[in-house]
Amino acid sequence: MARARTLWEEGTEPGRLVAALGIAIALTAVILDLAIHREITWLFDGAFVAACVIMALRVRLADSFTVGVLPPLMMLGIFCLLAFASPGVIADAGDGVVQAVVAGLAHHAGALITGYALCLGALAIRQHVFRKRRREAPRVKVPTPGPLGDQHPTSATRSTASTDHGSRTPSPSRYVSG
Repeated sequence: MARARTLWEEGTEPGRLVAALGIAIALTAVILDLAIHREITWLFDGAFVAACVIMALRVRLADSFTVGVLPPLMMLGIFCLLAFASPGVIADAGDGVVQAVVAGLAHHAGALITGYALCLGALAIRQHVFRKRRREAPRVKVPTPGPLGDQHPTSATRSTASTDHGSRTPSPSRYVSG
């Protein structure tokens, strides 16, 4: 009987695609927030946290590192863009670029910490579930050669005369996996 996949096992998207999705969600939130409030507010914060969780759940486990380092870099990159374009939307209008980035990060630190913690937490839970499922999976016994090179009757072999030279320990290259 096939076991149903859980929420923690569903992520199958490549890291680059998931990173692009997260950045698209965050930039869309910036545009909406600027259109509605004319500055970055709670709307961006909520969308940022949601994007972090979505990325952690959608990425395949092999690409977890990409998503695991992305949230702080994503917020920093967006705030750098905003500081160059219009510092007044994340800080005081008279602030320089660096000061606007630092002020924006400070004002939205709660969203950054929350989103990053949820992202790393979700990735950790997914990794734990994956390892637990691997330990619980039934093991398939692979036949091993005996001390004199005996092998399973269904395995294919090559001639041992040219590769073995009388050695009693079989070489792993003697066996062709089937």
